Amino acid sequence: MQLPETLDGWLSLLEARHGQSIQLGLDRVQKVRDALALPKTCPLITVGGTNGKGSTCALLESVLLAAGYRVGVYTSPHLLRYNERVRIDGRDAPDTLLVDAFGEVEHARGEIPLTYFEHGTLAAWVAFCRAGLDAIILEVGLGGRLDAVNVFEPDCAIVTSVAMDHMEFLGGTREAIGFEKAGIFRSGRPAICADPIPPASLIAHAESIGAKLWVSGRDFGFAGDQNQWAFWIAGGSRRGGLAYPALRGTNQLLNAAAVMATCEALRDILPVPMQAVRQGFMLVDLPGRFQVLPGRPTVVLDVAHNPQAAGVLNENLASMGFFPETWAVVGMLADKDVKGVVRLLQDRVDHWVVAGLPGPRGLNAAALANIIRDCGAGGDIVEYGSAREAYTHARGSAAEGDRIVVFGSFLTVADVLAARETQ
Repeated sequence: MQLPETLDGWLSLLEARHGQSIQLGLDRVQKVRDALALPKTCPLITVGGTNGKGSTCALLESVLLAAGYRVGVYTSPHLLRYNERVRIDGRDAPDTLLVDAFGEVEHARGEIPLTYFEHGTLAAWVAFCRAGLDAIILEVGLGGRLDAVNVFEPDCAIVTSVAMDHMEFLGGTREAIGFEKAGIFRSGRPAICADPIPPASLIAHAESIGAKLWVSGRDFGFAGDQNQWAFWIAGGSRRGGLAYPALRGTNQLLNAAAVMATCEALRDILPVPMQAVRQGFMLVDLPGRFQVLPGRPTVVLDVAHNPQAAGVLNENLASMGFFPETWAVVGMLADKDVKGVVRLLQDRVDHWVVAGLPGPRGLNAAALANIIRDCGAGGDIVEYGSAREAYTHARGSAAEGDRIVVFGSFLTVADVLAARETQ
């Protein structure tokens, strides 16, 4: 078979080849990894959790870059371009590098079937191994124990939070999900938990394998006021006078403290001076995470798509000050806890501009509007076939002093960002 010569060609092939988008398990990925025969040559950090993974990866990347390291970062999903998933030395990987990496994985897999995510994960590994890096950060796609990222051995693993999401794959209780998330921990290696109330299953698993578990609020933590914050380690050092990270939101201190704990845990193999930590937190940038766009009316973009993330978004919106009216541009996937998200945000919303999302998992606008009504949410509801159409309506209807909040899915935020690029 003639292999694609463009990145779009590869993505189209992988999308068409495997009908099941999520297929947990490591056997197939391990076999292809072994066939690639590309050993790890630098420290590797794996980041899992329900929410906060992307922010933690961005904070860690920014700090390590500020320390002068060449860093590779693999995250998912992307917002506008696939290249966002594979970053090398602070820049999205070029098409040519990804095309070559996809081809190398294709040759190595032989007759072994791989999902879109699995093929992409292995291609990112190929790209990183060819780039001469000093550190690699891998974000777990789903769960942890059986996620493709988990075939690579981390020097440190971070679990950002444990909440109810993807229950059809990870289990219907927080304890079950916690066990799956803890699957990225390794014996004798640092295991950082940013969740201050972790499930007992996560702690038990870490202890059973002999991981060096640090839990937020127990082994490390933070305290702050309106102007600055401090990081502490139990029985150890304290770093005060820290400026708040450039990423907005009250939850970012949980992520920033986990990054500082990671740097402390890896100081012997990946030393980071405090100046690099300060600079990295100041310069970090990540679209779609409580991102406030310039101009008026105020526009907030947030990929919040489960109740825990919606609760954080609600707190962040409450801290923004007064706006006469708030317009919600919302589109969600059908397999999410839509009612849970709506109930946490409905008191902040005066107008609902509902968008249908594409694909087999996408919830159509009429069904989403009915769920919002069933929740007893106030305000008027209008329906559109896409997020960009919904956003255009909100922009045209909102007064200059109002606020527009775009949330519900990566797909929702991505469509609005793409629309803004063409305006």
